[in-house]
Amino acid sequence: MRAVQAKDARFDGWFYTAVLTTKIYCRPSCPVVPPKPRNMSFYPSAAAAQQAGFRACKRCRPDASPGSPLWNERADLVARAMRLIADGVVDTEGVRGLAARLGYSVRQVERQVFAELGAGPLSLARAQRAQTARTLIETTALPMTELALAAGFGSIRTFNDTVREVFALSPTQLRQRAKGRPAAAGALVLRLPYRKPLCPDNLFGHLVATGVPGVEEWRDGAYRRTLRLPHGHGVVALKPEDGHIACRLTLADLRDLPAATSRCRRLLDLDADPVAVDDQLATDPLLAPLVAAAPGRRVPRTVDGAEFAVRAVLGQQVSTAAARTHAARLVVAHGEPVEDPEGGLTHLFPSPAALASLDPETLAMPRSRRRTLLALVTALTDGLDLSAGSDWEAARAALSALPGFGPWTVESIAMRALGDPDAFLPTDLGIKYAAETLGLGGQAAVVARSAAWRPWRAYATQHLWATGDHAINRMPAA
Repeated sequence: MRAVQAKDARFDGWFYTAVLTTKIYCRPSCPVVPPKPRNMSFYPSAAAAQQAGFRACKRCRPDASPGSPLWNERADLVARAMRLIADGVVDTEGVRGLAARLGYSVRQVERQVFAELGAGPLSLARAQRAQTARTLIETTALPMTELALAAGFGSIRTFNDTVREVFALSPTQLRQRAKGRPAAAGALVLRLPYRKPLCPDNLFGHLVATGVPGVEEWRDGAYRRTLRLPHGHGVVALKPEDGHIACRLTLADLRDLPAATSRCRRLLDLDADPVAVDDQLATDPLLAPLVAAAPGRRVPRTVDGAEFAVRAVLGQQVSTAAARTHAARLVVAHGEPVEDPEGGLTHLFPSPAALASLDPETLAMPRSRRRTLLALVTALTDGLDLSAGSDWEAARAALSALPGFGPWTVESIAMRALGDPDAFLPTDLGIKYAAETLGLGGQAAVVARSAAWRPWRAYATQHLWATGDHAINRMPAA
């Protein structure tokens, strides 16, 4: 109640406020005058509010608020399910496919998701389809029939009914109200919201400094990369702005919009709660000045867990430049070519299936690391899950069992690919340098002290790395 009365944007996406008298639901920061408490009801998801008969506020657009940080902080069944739903799994594989990925029965998944979210997987996917439809309506010139199919609807009638029910406007009315000129088909310009503050320095600095030529680049003040998506490929350009990330997507198949958006948000850690993270880390007197100097640091993650795992192995015991060179060679030899009229991107990063035919003798690296890479590729093709919905501890155990996988590699993958906010790399050279600079002591002392940073040790890592003067910690020049 206090969050609504204060119009506190930090709680957008945590819950939704429904007004009983108007049958409208809002985000907590909605600028309109708050209703009387007796006329308010609260829902844990937009889908639950829609299922209860409420429609989205036209003023605050609650469907476009940042996602709940809970789904990226936890590794339980519901959190994993929510990450997979956001990635479009229900639309492409159905609830049975979702349950199969999670390793539970359909009934158990539906029961647990409904208990926490107030809506089942189908309703949550429907709410996401409605938001996708709105984005396509407002940002493209697609005919409504094509748009409905691209948004994941089985028929134009279902599309029309859903849009009217959720937004209280017809698709044509939504398009007429949209500001700006629709982009050409396949080119989308989106605003990805986040909770303030956000420090873009390490986020974009890291991605650009470690970027693989042909797959990633920095151009015109934006980080650009290719995406491997369920129905085709895409190219995205991401640029930090005040209050949002400007996102330009070019997709081979518009049905991939939800997955592409979800992966970009995950890449930039946009659903994090930076205030909660910073408040916890600032309780350590040695970290407090670092947090005060750069509040809102995020953890740079990945759009593809398998890709990052391969790159982590290529980066073992070599410089960042050498790791990029190794990766670039793999891309040229085994990546899928793509066209990029707007820049210099040339390939998708090779899939595990494409790397399965890799000749180890062509790799300019020690024999032991070749063996490690081939073991990883075999595990990935055999079903090792490093996706958004993976079980973090099971993935750690599977990786640790592979030859050549020590704590640094496993925790790097846990932090960047799995998204564990508590992943920590005490053996990392950057952490050792920071420990010496700040007077944290040796490795054992750092590990002991890090207990007070939990569950945000991955964020503490970003602050510790920033004590070094490296390009990886700085925002690239425009």
